[in-house]
Amino acid sequence: MTVEEVGDDYTKDGTVDLKGNPVRRSIRGRWKACSFVVVYEVFERMAYYGISSNLVIYMTTKLHQGTVKSSNNVTNWVGTSWLTPILGAYVADAHLGRYITFVISCAIYFSGMGLLTLSVSLPALRPPKCTMANVEDCKKASVLQLAVFFGALYTLAIGTGGTKPNISTIGADQFDEFDPKEKYHKHSFFNWWMFSIFFGALFASTVLVYVQDNVGWTLGYGLPTIGLAISIVIFLVGTPFYRHKLPTGSPFTKMTRVIVASFRKAHADMSRDPTRFHELSSLEYESKCAFPIRPTQSLRFLDRASLKTGPTNKWSLCTITEVEETKQMLRMLPVLFVTFVPAIMFAQVNTLFIKQGTTLNRHLTYNFSIPPASLTGFTTFSMIVSIVIYDRIFVNLSRKLTRNPRGITMLQRMGIGLILHILVMISASITERFRLNLATKHGLIHQTDVPLPLTIFVLLPQFVLMGLADTFLEVGKLEFFYDQAPESMKSLGTSYFSTSLAVGNFMSSFLLSTVSGITKKRGRGWILNNLNESRLDYYYMFFAGLNLINFVFFLVVVKFYVYRAVVTDSTNDVKQEEPKVIDNNNE
Repeated sequence: MTVEEVGDDYTKDGTVDLKGNPVRRSIRGRWKACSFVVVYEVFERMAYYGISSNLVIYMTTKLHQGTVKSSNNVTNWVGTSWLTPILGAYVADAHLGRYITFVISCAIYFSGMGLLTLSVSLPALRPPKCTMANVEDCKKASVLQLAVFFGALYTLAIGTGGTKPNISTIGADQFDEFDPKEKYHKHSFFNWWMFSIFFGALFASTVLVYVQDNVGWTLGYGLPTIGLAISIVIFLVGTPFYRHKLPTGSPFTKMTRVIVASFRKAHADMSRDPTRFHELSSLEYESKCAFPIRPTQSLRFLDRASLKTGPTNKWSLCTITEVEETKQMLRMLPVLFVTFVPAIMFAQVNTLFIKQGTTLNRHLTYNFSIPPASLTGFTTFSMIVSIVIYDRIFVNLSRKLTRNPRGITMLQRMGIGLILHILVMISASITERFRLNLATKHGLIHQTDVPLPLTIFVLLPQFVLMGLADTFLEVGKLEFFYDQAPESMKSLGTSYFSTSLAVGNFMSSFLLSTVSGITKKRGRGWILNNLNESRLDYYYMFFAGLNLINFVFFLVVVKFYVYRAVVTDSTNDVKQEEPKVIDNNNE
C-alpha cells in the first residue's frame, strides 16, 4: 500500500486497539471481528436462557413455591438482570472501557453460574422431594438453601450487568460510521445480532429444558455453565481483531452538569447571538476523535448551560455539544416509557404462559412429552424466521418504496410491534377462556394433577405471535437506542434497551401481586395456584387494553419525536458555522 492508501485505511470514528493506537479497517473490525461477537452471543444466550426458560418450573417443583410467588421471583430476577446493565454501561463509558468491563463481568457471570449449578446438584441445598398435589403443603426451602440459590442467581445478574450493554456495543463499534459501506452493514448487524440471541435461546428452550425435566437439573444447569465458558473463550480468541473506543467520562456526570448549569442560569436572558454560547473548535474535537453537534430548537431551557454569563467552571458552563448530547438522551425518554408495557407482556412468556402449559396434554407419543418451557422455543423460532424474512425480503422491498436505507423508520418498526402485542394478549385471552370452559365441561376445575384433554399446542398462537411482535419491537428498540444515543454515550443508550425490560419485569411482579390480591378479596381470584380455578382470560384481556392505551401514547410520542442529525452532517455544519459560534478560549 502507498502512504496515502494506508492513511485512508485508518478508521475515522476514533476507534483504537487495546494500546490506544489508531486501527486500520482492513485488519480490524467489520464482519471478521463481529463473527466472534455473534458466536459468543449464541453460546452465552444458550446459557442464560438455559437458566431462565425453566426457572419458574424449578421454583414450583423443587423449591415448592406457589404460582404468584414463583412468577414474581422469576420476573424480579429477570428485572434485576436487565437493570444492572446501567451500572455496567457507566463503568464502561466512564472508567474501564467496554472490553475490560466486559471481561471482568464475564468472570463474575461464570462464578454465579457455577454456584447455581452447585445449588441444584447437592441434596443439602434444596428441600426434600414432595409428592403432594398442593405445593403449599410441601416442606419449604430453608434460609440457607434460599440464600445459596438466590445468591447465585443475583451474582449471575451482576455479571450480566457488565456483559449485556457492552457486548452489543462492541459489535456495533466494529463498523465505522464514516465509511458508507460499513455504515450500511451496521444496519444489518442488529438484525443478525438478535438472530444469534434467538438461536441460542432456541437451543436452550428445547434441548436444555428437556434435559432439565427428564434427565436432571444437575446436567440441565451444568451444560449452560459449560456453554458460558465456551462463549468467553470464543470472545477472547477474537481479541486481536476488535476495534475499541476509549472511555469518554461518565455520561451521568456530563448530563448532570448540563442540568445543574441550566438551573443556575434559569433567570438569565437567552440571546440570539451565537457568539455568546460556548463551544470548542472543530479541531479540538477532531484531536479527541469526537464530533461537535449543532444546537437544536427542542428543550431550549437547557441551552442556558452553554450561555456565557461569567463563571467558567465546568458546573456552570458547558459546551453546545454537551448540551445537545444531554438533550438527545432526554428526548429518548418518552420512547423508553412507551416500551415498558410491552416488556410486561414479554415477561408472561417465561411465567404464566408456561404455567398454562402444565395443565394441558403434553404427550406427542406414549413415551415422549413436551416440557412446558419448550413452548418458548416457538417464540424463538418465530423470531429467527421472521428476522431473516425481514432483513432479506421486507427491507429490500420497502427500501424501494421509501428510499430509507432501513426500509422503514425505527419508530415505525416499533409501532408495528406494539400492534402485534395487542393481538398477542387478545389471542392468549381467547385461548385461556376456551381452556377454562373445557375444564368446567370435564369437571376438572378443582383438579391440579390431571391434565385437560387438550393438546398443549393450543397455546402456539400466543407464543408465535409474541416472536413476530418482538422481531419488530425488540430489534427495532435495540437499534433505536443505540443509533439515537450520542457517540460518547452509546453504552448508556444501549442500557435504555435493558432498562425497558427491567422495568417491564418489575411492573409485571407488581401487577401480578396487586391484581391477585384485589381479585381474591372481591370473589374469584384471577391468578391462583390452581389455574383451572383462576381467570387468566380476564388478566390477559386487561393486558390487551393496557397495550391499546400504550399504543395511543406511542402515537403522540412519535408525532413530536425528532431524529438526531447524522454525525457527519453535524460535523460539516459546525465547521461551516465555526467562525460565528466557537469559543477559542481567548475571551
